[in-house]
Amino acid sequence: MSSVPSTKRTPAKLDLSKDYKELYSPSAKQVSVVEVPQLLYTTVDGLVESGTLPGESDRFGEDIGAMYSVGYGLKFMSKLRDDDPIDFKVMPLEGLWSTGDGEFVPKELEGLEYTLLMLQPPHITPEMFARAVSEAMEKSPSRALEEIDLITWEEGLSIQIMHVGPYSEEPGTIQRMSDFAAENGYRLHGRHHEIYVGDPNRASPERLKTVLRHPVRVV
Repeated sequence: MSSVPSTKRTPAKLDLSKDYKELYSPSAKQVSVVEVPQLLYTTVDGLVESGTLPGESDRFGEDIGAMYSVGYGLKFMSKLRDDDPIDFKVMPLEGLWSTGDGEFVPKELEGLEYTLLMLQPPHITPEMFARAVSEAMEKSPSRALEEIDLITWEEGLSIQIMHVGPYSEEPGTIQRMSDFAAENGYRLHGRHHEIYVGDPNRASPERLKTVLRHPVRVV
């Protein structure tokens, strides 16, 4: 007796970090100018508690957990689609940082407002997102999952560089970016942007990689 052939399609592979290599793998030697197009992100806003650093903040940790929970939920949902299965790489966490007046001073890390972001493929729909959040809530309900959102955002003209080293040494790299902007006719505006392409739990501090980006305007 012959078996019925399977109609299950093999998922296509998708790696947005390669598709947007310019945005996620910049040079660590020099500041570069990029145009960041409109992209799709999951996102959640938060505030680091007074007297607490980001790494010590319960709220920040809860928001990170919610972002990865939904991110992996979307990955598995996409991979198991019947019509057009796509297996995509979950992208690194990103953060926009500022204080209440909209500025960012890297040596003053208390009272920071943040927006966490995670880039998503364009085929992710609001319906898929709502389902991923619902399934995550069933497993582990949280305030963060109630606040997470799916948005499109165009960062536009920006300068960026790969910072290699511990987070504590970022101020020196950020100063290089400020100097580059001033010397090349740009003015910083908007919020400081970090992309955590390195895993602090795996990489040694001196080898940790973080994309530092800031929107600019032509003076």
